[in-house]
Amino acid sequence: MTHVLAIGAHAGDLDLTAGAVLAQHVLRGDRATLLHLTLGERGHPRMSVPDYAKQKREEAETFAQKIGAGVRFLDYEDGLLPEDEEVKMRVGDLIRELRPDVILTHWSVSIHKDHARTHRIVEDARFYGGLKTLEREHPAYWASELYYADNWEDAEGFVPDVFVELSEEAYEIWSEAMTGYAYARGETYGFPYVEYYRALTIVRGAPAGFGRAQAFAAPKGSRDLRTKYFGKASPH
Repeated sequence: MTHVLAIGAHAGDLDLTAGAVLAQHVLRGDRATLLHLTLGERGHPRMSVPDYAKQKREEAETFAQKIGAGVRFLDYEDGLLPEDEEVKMRVGDLIRELRPDVILTHWSVSIHKDHARTHRIVEDARFYGGLKTLEREHPAYWASELYYADNWEDAEGFVPDVFVELSEEAYEIWSEAMTGYAYARGETYGFPYVEYYRALTIVRGAPAGFGRAQAFAAPKGSRDLRTKYFGKASPH
């Protein structure tokens, strides 16, 4: 059984960019977990921060339930996500606890500072998680695979080289689940997230010879990987 851990800066980030892949793994009998470092609670122009925080948490829990994934939250503030050893250790501790085979997170460059910081936090947290000489509550654990998700906000320098073919069932589960986020429906600043990410599955799938796909970048070099599942046991 493969365990895929998707770590996002805000509730909703990895849900949209990698949620179909997570749903597909769950359908196969694998395990998927979403970890949100913040709720993205400052992202609504007409709701108070506390009210939107409550709504975003409920939306994130509902999304995870619909695709069959687990969900975890850290308590950092939207727009004020720190990049220090404390947050890296906390994420590293969760990697040790959850023991994922695969980690998905943000690309390194973004128009949102929280996304770029999350990228660097996860890279260091993965190192701390696997460092055997670092004593923590849980024993050291190295997550063997790391990929960066395809996000329009993180587009600068992003070149996808990992393409995960989507089954129609996984696509439909994810496609419906993401409409549970108010921001994805365009109710905050109007960007058509649902339509964009649905269309992107075709855009990324077609050059790879797939009907639909979600795309990722590997940490070093071109993997040029076309697959249906992550993990060492996946058919390539």
